[in-house]
Amino acid sequence: MAGLPERWTILKPIEAQLAYRDSVHRFNTVPAGRRAGKSERAKRKIVKRALRGTRFSDPRFFAAAPTRDQAKRIYWNDLKLLVPREFVRSISETELAIRLITGAEIHVLGMDKPERIEGTPWDGGVLDEYANMKPGAWGENVRPALSDRRGWCDFIGVPEGRNHYYEIDREARAQMQELGPRSDWGAFHWTSREVLPPEEIAAAQRDLDPLTFAQEYEASFVNFVGRAYYCYTEETHGARLRQDYNPQAPLCIWLDFNISPGVAGISQEMVLPTGNNGTGIIGEVWIPNNSNTPAVCRKLIADWGKHEGRVMVYGDATGGAGGTAQTQGSDWEIARKMLTKHFRRRVHFRVPPSNPAERARVNAVNSRLKSDDGTIRMMVDLKAAPHVARDLEGVRTLEGGAGEIDKKKDPMLTHISDALGYYVNREFPVRGQRDRRMEVAVG
Repeated sequence: MAGLPERWTILKPIEAQLAYRDSVHRFNTVPAGRRAGKSERAKRKIVKRALRGTRFSDPRFFAAAPTRDQAKRIYWNDLKLLVPREFVRSISETELAIRLITGAEIHVLGMDKPERIEGTPWDGGVLDEYANMKPGAWGENVRPALSDRRGWCDFIGVPEGRNHYYEIDREARAQMQELGPRSDWGAFHWTSREVLPPEEIAAAQRDLDPLTFAQEYEASFVNFVGRAYYCYTEETHGARLRQDYNPQAPLCIWLDFNISPGVAGISQEMVLPTGNNGTGIIGEVWIPNNSNTPAVCRKLIADWGKHEGRVMVYGDATGGAGGTAQTQGSDWEIARKMLTKHFRRRVHFRVPPSNPAERARVNAVNSRLKSDDGTIRMMVDLKAAPHVARDLEGVRTLEGGAGEIDKKKDPMLTHISDALGYYVNREFPVRGQRDRRMEVAVG
């Protein structure tokens, strides 16, 4: 490693990683497991290509992620450390651009606005977490920007169901199989198990349901079709839990602002009948028609107003777009005012500035219901929370989608399980999917 910065540490020689490093293909799909070194390999490829240059006097390379903040977090500091200092002409923290004395440039970009990549030609780059980018970004924005200089591009990240990443990886594998080294497209894959210690893999299997583990750590393009909460069964997850309610322990309330029905769920962390510490769902609010936020809060106070411990409130960050919000302020303003008036300093609101991805919270709920090693960490009192149980049994995913919830199949379903998902994803997110945004006070 002589002559290179200290950041160029020696990597574990994984066969599939070395094959990707040495790829002769112009475009490469690289679905790989969490913490498996895919972004690290991509960073080094970008720097090497920039140092080597091209036949153009001003070669330009990009490292892109779904948002600018995400791209900056993944790439910016490491790229600055990987480029030898003597080759750096200037660094722009505003533009997230490194300019070399050779004329080459490296840019870090967010693809939340894919048009950012248009306007000037590119010699190559990486689309990281490609499964979470807009489906049309490659064909409409990135591909044309590579045409002038016949630039290269790598598509890396963890799969996200069978969406546009699955389709492009499948096409890459088919072309690579047919044409071999002559193919424009290459496809490479490795799992977290090949890189991470066995104890970390075992911990992930304890935390994640089987399908989520297969997606996140084995980089499988899982087909999330059918029941959204596939880990739930009434026989396994139904239990008498209300009798174990503890008036002094924290009480968790989860809200999904809706009119028909108006809903809320109630849970406590407790020792479950299985013997594991976990989430016990011990109550619900269900107002079938013409509900609003004040009505839901009044019912919560009527049922749980004598609770002596802390009250933790979770829910839909958007606060509801219709109904009450049109006349009395946002739903969160109303909920905060009513619940604080009753519970006073015992109530705490744990709401992020925006909602997590739908698939992330569904994965979190499934992983809480049953992990890959069979551990149950969530149960439902069927008598006290029958509509929660009904949702977990009945919510379906869209046919032909990438695991998205079917909101139209039954309008009475999805609302209370959505609320549950906001809570579970906030406190027990899937490893690697934790929302890094700071929570904010609402109201």
